Amino acid sequence: MASRRPSVVVTRRLPPPVEQRLAELFDVRLRDTDAPMTRAELAQAMRDAEVLVPSVTDRIDAALLARAGDALRLIAQYGAGVDNIDVRSARSRGILVANTPGVVTDDTADMTMALILAVTRRIPEGLATMQAGRWDGWAPTAFLGGRISGRRLGILGMGRIGQAVACRARAFGMQIHYHNRSRLRPEVETPLEATYWESLDAMIARMDILSINCPHTPETFHLLNARRLKMVKRNAVIVNTSRGEVIDENALVRGLAAGEIAGAGLDVYEQGQTLNPRLRDLPNVVLLPHMGSATLEGRIEQGEKVIINIKTYADGHRPPDLVIPGMV
Repeated sequence: MASRRPSVVVTRRLPPPVEQRLAELFDVRLRDTDAPMTRAELAQAMRDAEVLVPSVTDRIDAALLARAGDALRLIAQYGAGVDNIDVRSARSRGILVANTPGVVTDDTADMTMALILAVTRRIPEGLATMQAGRWDGWAPTAFLGGRISGRRLGILGMGRIGQAVACRARAFGMQIHYHNRSRLRPEVETPLEATYWESLDAMIARMDILSINCPHTPETFHLLNARRLKMVKRNAVIVNTSRGEVIDENALVRGLAAGEIAGAGLDVYEQGQTLNPRLRDLPNVVLLPHMGSATLEGRIEQGEKVIINIKTYADGHRPPDLVIPGMV
């Protein structure tokens, strides 16, 4: 039977309002540094806690779950994605897994549009010129980018975030196209004026901008592989605010370096925080440090969802954001 104040271990520093509320409600051990836990620290936390609050940077695989203490009954992920957790192994050991879906939809969609504009309008180049004091004044041919109105935007993954990107892109006058596991219902698709493509290959070959908004699963690993990247138009731009593993990064680098792809805006990377050094050398790439969801409002909302999941569990009920293994 869960206690009224379950023992909770948090693996990363969280916004102060979230930490304060956690301390008020639970017997919580907070993280006093923003550095990720080592594997040994994570294993110890899983031996000590009844509830673990990890982030998407904490890899909780079957081997680590096998070392968990008998008290661990809930992993309340601080984040929507759960590909860092072996959910099946957790559930087989009687450990529930919850997450925080839907919180960062607007924040990530905003960042997607920011990257589209940054790449097509060459914003980082202009910023670097100003910061270096190299601006010689306005010129008719300086920093010529491209207009996004009228361009065809192909969205890979039309879930919450993909639909939010579509809404924003329509306001910029873009044509909306999408590929998804299944076609949207007419009442969702029609207001977006979105065109569904059953064939991903056919869509990719015709788009001006590709936005990656699908989760990382075994089926989406290298969804944009070397073969498909060869199909992309030479003047096309690729933006990824989802998961780095969806794109074959080495093939993307080759295409960008050869001028076969016009540009890319990336907030996520195939090897996590280990950045492919060749990406830094490409002038047609905008790189961000996985900050697509980084708003104070969003981080606090994530914390509130974590707290609700823990409190509901502690009260003897099913957490509202329980992750079902078959749905991952």
